[in-house]
Amino acid sequence: MQVLSSLKSAKNRHPDCQVVRRRGRVFVINKTDGRFKAVQGKKKRK
Repeated sequence: MQVLSSLKSAKNRHPDCQVVRRRGRVFVINKTDGRFKAVQGKKKRK
């Protein structure tokens, strides 16, 4: 999984890419092709 500074460009790589927020991070997921996974953001410490 790539760590990227901008996920806007990552979403445009494949038509099936989706941007999802999970656990304080932003993920790009692609169920048809796993090569396009990406993550942005750190987990916040309490």
